[in-house]
Amino acid sequence: MKNMSNSENNSSFQTIIDSLTKKAQANTHKIGFPDALDIRVFKACHYLIEHSIAEPYLIGNPDQIQHMAKESSISIDNIPILNPKDCIDKEDIIDFYESRKSKDITYEQATTLLLDNPLYSAGIILKKGMIDGCVAGNISSTANIIKAGLHTVGKQLGIDTISSFFIMVLPDGTIYTYADGAVVPSPNSQQLCDIAYSTAKNIETILGIQPRVAFLSFSTKGSAKHPDIEKVQNAYALFTHLHPDIIAEGELQFDAAIIPSIAKMKIKDSILQGTANICIFPDLDAGNIAYKITERLAKAKAIGPIIQGLSKPYFDLSRGCSIYDIVLVSTICCISK
Repeated sequence: MKNMSNSENNSSFQTIIDSLTKKAQANTHKIGFPDALDIRVFKACHYLIEHSIAEPYLIGNPDQIQHMAKESSISIDNIPILNPKDCIDKEDIIDFYESRKSKDITYEQATTLLLDNPLYSAGIILKKGMIDGCVAGNISSTANIIKAGLHTVGKQLGIDTISSFFIMVLPDGTIYTYADGAVVPSPNSQQLCDIAYSTAKNIETILGIQPRVAFLSFSTKGSAKHPDIEKVQNAYALFTHLHPDIIAEGELQFDAAIIPSIAKMKIKDSILQGTANICIFPDLDAGNIAYKITERLAKAKAIGPIIQGLSKPYFDLSRGCSIYDIVLVSTICCISK
């Protein structure tokens, strides 16, 4: 992706992107784009094909997609289009209706949703294994993408919480992962545990590094008392009970989580010893503010938010995304499980 954007001219960041690209190129994956009526998507698909990163598929009404391409003077002859009316059969509609009829949806409404709403169409096509992942959000809202994903592919086994994470790359190449920064406003202890587990497993898969998880708070190991601190303490206790194989510690203040000298001073026999690479924030306020501060003041590059917790990769974009963003999220989608 070296020629995609001058704003990404950072050697450490580029090294990481090159590594992700090579991983994606190692095994070809089919990525669907339900927000297909977008020139940015057409151009991103061409890049994915030209650099052998993924096999892109546009999902939706072929006439509408081809009309937009023609009006934009962009050839999409080499980009396949999946027409929901050809991919989704009566059995798919019945299965979807049966799973949703308790929510006061009629069979006719279920049919319309699956055949005429590309987000839902893509989810069923993904569930059937016709594609390996979905990337949307360049037109649709995050809420609508998560809703469509939940109603089609469903939640990941053993995970009750849909959340997100950001990969933060500092100028010196140091990587931290922040969660959750985009989805769950006020997570409880169980949700924090889910967020931590999903993030740890995804980072292990995507970056190939051993997760070292810090449950963050404004207290370090009981240095203060408050119900918000107890929530984090309970989340950490639950996490260590359910996932003893993952290195984790809590509750910690941010400096004690990432600076060895501070950890040594504040914590006797620290598990992480100030070397956390995954930061689990107590709520969305903290996570979202932290990622923006790190991005703006520390000049870090932020990758994300990456949606997690669904049974198959169904990723979100900002509606203000660039072609580069679409390519990058698609690349990560290729190497996610």
